[in-house]
Formats: sequence, C-alpha cells, structure tokens
Amino acid sequence: MGKFIFITGASSGFGAATAHLFAEKGYDLVLMARREQKLHELVQKLPKQTEAHILVADVCDQSAVASAVASLPNHVLDSLSILVNNAGLAVGKGSIDHGLIDDWDRMIDTNLKGLLYVSQSIIPILKANGSGHIVNVASIAGKEVYPGGNVYCATKHAVDALSRSMRIDLVNHKIKVTNLAPGAAETEFSVVRFKGDEKKAKSVYSGYDPLVAKDIAETLWFICSRPKHVNVNDLTLMATAQASAAVFAD
Repeated sequence: MGKFIFITGASSGFGAATAHLFAEKGYDLVLMARREQKLHELVQKLPKQTEAHILVADVCDQSAVASAVASLPNHVLDSLSILVNNAGLAVGKGSIDHGLIDDWDRMIDTNLKGLLYVSQSIIPILKANGSGHIVNVASIAGKEVYPGGNVYCATKHAVDALSRSMRIDLVNHKIKVTNLAPGAAETEFSVVRFKGDEKKAKSVYSGYDPLVAKDIAETLWFICSRPKHVNVNDLTLMATAQASAAVFAD
C-alpha cells in the first residue's frame, strides 16, 4: 500500500499532468473534479498498479466535498499525505466596472472558497496521520496585478495569503504548506477565461513558448519530494519569455 495524493481539478491541465507523474513515481491517487468522464479517461492511462479513487464533486459545493471525502476507504485516509489544491479558473477579462457578477462569483467560489472547503475536509486527516503537505496552486496573478485581471488577481492574492496563514496554523502538526505561483501556461485556462473562444485563447500563447502542464507537474514533484526537514514555502515559475504578469519577449 503506497501513499496517497489528493488532487483537485484533476480532470485536465495541471491536475491531470500531476496525477500521471505522481503515479509514475509510485503514488496512489484521489482525483476530484466535476467531469466524471474525463476522470475515467485519465485513470485508464495510469500505470496498471496505481490505485486511483475518483471523486466527482464541485469544490464550490461544501457539502458535496465533505461527502466525497467521507466516502473514501479508511486505508486511503490513513495513507493520505499530500493535498494539491489545484482547482481554479479565470472568467472574463476587462475593466472591473464592466465585470459580470456571475463571473466574479465563479472565481471567488472556486479559487478561494473551494480551496477552503477542500482544505477543511483534508487537514484533520493529515493531522491524524501525523504529518502531510498541502500545495496551493496560486498564480503570478497572486503576486502582481495586470489590466483586466482585477477579481481573478484578488482571488489569487487571497490564496497567497492563505498559504502563509495555513503554514502558521499547521506548523506544530508537521504539515508543510507551499504556495506555487505559475505564470502563463497553455492549458484550458484561457479557453475558460474567454468562454470557449478558442481563437482568442490561442492568441494568448502566440509568439513565445509558454509553460505547459508537465512543467508544473515536475515542479510539484520537486516540491513534494524534498526531505522532511525542508519545505518550499513559495515558488514562482514562469516561461523564459515572460518577465512579469504582463511583460513578454517580443
């Protein structure tokens, strides 16, 4: 029986890439996302020896999260050692006075409240196990702001602050907390932000080599494979061609 990693937003992008890499490294998996079919497709591609548990739930729904976690077998809970709070999104990009309330709610509910709901369910398990590691996937948008980023940037700044606060709250329980802040990475992120406009989403990554999901997965592996006495508190990762949130090489 191996150690388990719990990954939210596991059906695609950073989450799916992380699942693949950690499975290759010998971890068993708990995979949470809304898209059940995508999760089943992911599991089919994992190494045959990997034990994978699918939890179909929206992190925005506190009761669904709590019920999903409670449904896990005891041997999974007893072996859970890592939580990757990866679920997140940006919706819309424009001046704040033209923002849509529904877009704001989706970002706040997913990026902030969803992280809290999942963490609240998992932290008691890590405490009971005597140690653990929580990685909150934030963003360069949690370090600086950029035109049109407003509410998305605010939610990721909140994740950055929560990571620091969680580290203080959990240090006596031998639970590591890492804030991971990626820059531009070509996943479904921009497709969601531009509400299915794939042409506009593709233009975000035109003219340079952006990060890809595998880059973030490999960084997560580095973070989580440090010795027990070492914690990576905060790590910012960007493409070589990206100097800041809004400055890219010509």
